[in-house]
Amino acid sequence: MRAVVLRSGRLEVRETADPVPGHGDLLLRTLSTAICASDVHFMDHPEAGIDDPTGRSLYDADRDIVMGHEFVGEVVAHGPGCSGEFPLGARVTSMPIRLVDGGAGGLRIIGQHPEAQGSFGELLVVPEAMAKAVDSAVSSDAIAVVDAFAVGEFYVRCANMQPGEIPIVVGAGAVGLSAVAALSNRGIAPIIVSDLNAERRDLAIASFGAHIGVDPATESEFDVFRRARAEHHLGGAAVVFECVGAKGLIDRIAANAEFYTRIYCAGGWYSGDTLNITQATQQGLAFQFGGGPMPQDWYGVLDAVVQGRLDPLPSIGKIIGLDEVPDAIDQVRRSDGPPRIVVHPNGDIA
Repeated sequence: MRAVVLRSGRLEVRETADPVPGHGDLLLRTLSTAICASDVHFMDHPEAGIDDPTGRSLYDADRDIVMGHEFVGEVVAHGPGCSGEFPLGARVTSMPIRLVDGGAGGLRIIGQHPEAQGSFGELLVVPEAMAKAVDSAVSSDAIAVVDAFAVGEFYVRCANMQPGEIPIVVGAGAVGLSAVAALSNRGIAPIIVSDLNAERRDLAIASFGAHIGVDPATESEFDVFRRARAEHHLGGAAVVFECVGAKGLIDRIAANAEFYTRIYCAGGWYSGDTLNITQATQQGLAFQFGGGPMPQDWYGVLDAVVQGRLDPLPSIGKIIGLDEVPDAIDQVRRSDGPPRIVVHPNGDIA
């Protein structure tokens, strides 16, 4: 198949071996897939994949790796032992997990292991046990970004927002927008969103339900929080959803946080950082790092998109083909461009 191949730290678009469906697997023709910051992290921090004790990911410079883990595809073949639930031509998606020996041998993260080739290629293998049919008229591009919106859903669910609390979403990229959407879908108000990019702040307000935009270069999110709390006659604490992952950001948030602020760190930390624990202790801050999304979040968001209760399409700013992926990934690395870029590996670019 033709794919975007990671080999020896470099990306190139060329032919690589077709993925082969194993027992209970489906072979898909990739219809749409989205570029995620996690793809950049996997490339730029190979030590995480080389030394992954779980075996879920593996960075091997001597083997072809096809990244991409947000996808939807058309069934074109079945591995042995499939039930027939998904006929040829069915449109399906899945959490980005490939089961080894039906799950008995653990799992691999699709797009982060040479034995679980990802969706930046014409073909893709997913386990039938985790697949979900997409029968509605919803666009394949909307399905391709379900994974990103499941991340925000997970953190907002974990936060269990209480009456009087005010959320602050730091970063209005794809994950930040997903957190805004999850908060808005719960009727929470006001929602504060902070981003250096005015277009992203405006998108969070116009399309996903945020109420107040903040430019952190000119004003502290917590100054805005205090004004909003007074204006709305609320007495709860701030609940921060950190969705950037920039070095020093969590420590800056902690230094400015109000008493008893809860901080959910969704930004994807691969390079390590420092935190003034004494300061955090004095302020009674609570942190959660990582942990999701869980299947209930992922498939719950999928249902919301299919049923029309969530429209993620405004987060997509560009649709490209395979040849443009290396440049697009570099664009994501610079935090430049739209929150989400979608790829059509088999053509059909509008």
